[in-house]
Amino acid sequence: MRDGPSCYQPVAAVVFRRHRQPEAAKTRNPHLNMSFTVEERGNPNSLSYRLFFKNGEGKYISPFHDIPIYADESQNIFHMVVEVPRWTNAKMEISTKDVLNPIKQDVKKGKLRYVANVFPHKGYIWNYGAIPQTWEDPAHKDKDTNCCGDNDPIDVCEIGSRVCIRGEVIKVKVLGILAMIDEGETDWKVIAINVEDPEANEFNNISDVQRLKPGYLEATVDWFRRYKVPDGKPENRFAFNEEFKDKDFATEVIKSTHNFWKALICQQTKAGELNCKNTCVSVGDSPYCCSADEAKAAVGETCPCGKEEPIPSSVDKWFYYERK
Repeated sequence: MRDGPSCYQPVAAVVFRRHRQPEAAKTRNPHLNMSFTVEERGNPNSLSYRLFFKNGEGKYISPFHDIPIYADESQNIFHMVVEVPRWTNAKMEISTKDVLNPIKQDVKKGKLRYVANVFPHKGYIWNYGAIPQTWEDPAHKDKDTNCCGDNDPIDVCEIGSRVCIRGEVIKVKVLGILAMIDEGETDWKVIAINVEDPEANEFNNISDVQRLKPGYLEATVDWFRRYKVPDGKPENRFAFNEEFKDKDFATEVIKSTHNFWKALICQQTKAGELNCKNTCVSVGDSPYCCSADEAKAAVGETCPCGKEEPIPSSVDKWFYYERK
């Protein structure tokens, strides 16, 4: 594995704190780490909603670029940015095309996007998010899947017992990976567990998930295969005959996407519509280098935090499809 470009400056890891939490997460949670903060802008459950990140110094940062990939590189422990808490339906994601890459809800045909409840599932069946400082390069054809990347950070399904909070940054142990083919693009799904989970010591590879949580991996394939069917799209496909690859394979995939990100942030790869502005990792002469004042001004241009909008009742609708 090549080391990749060295034009960015790694930053020290910090932890998570929250300014204002959505209704479902207002009670104090003793499990939260205490060093990143998030700041809500706009009205929750509306097109204006954004979730911006700050580091321990109070500086606005990009969760895509500024949060370190590693929580402990020597142990291959990675950071994960939680975009979607388990059991929820709102398709929240790091906005790769917006300045500072806040988390916001995906939009389709001008409307907020919610994933459908396809029997027997309710919303997302894991805490879902991404590993920062990774990128699935759309110009790179994967030798195993024969498809190019999906132009996003690599996705993570965290299988621990606790329902996480949107915007939380947790440390995860990688267990395996699934290669989904989404509309002709490679869309890796990392399976991981929060290192602070009570059962974390029992899970060290994908075989442990098969042994200790029988049926969970099959349910994961089923979820990803059919979640777009209610939108009129075909079922997704998978490489490797729908089999999960192990921890070592997954770690190598993550490291390769980190190298693609390094090339991106150093302008060795064209960014296209991606917004690479960051406040911590670019050297001073990089066009991607964003000052603290510029970052503060960019956040200030968004709507101030307002009243939470109601979630449409249609989100609770469920769909049944006979398995083929």
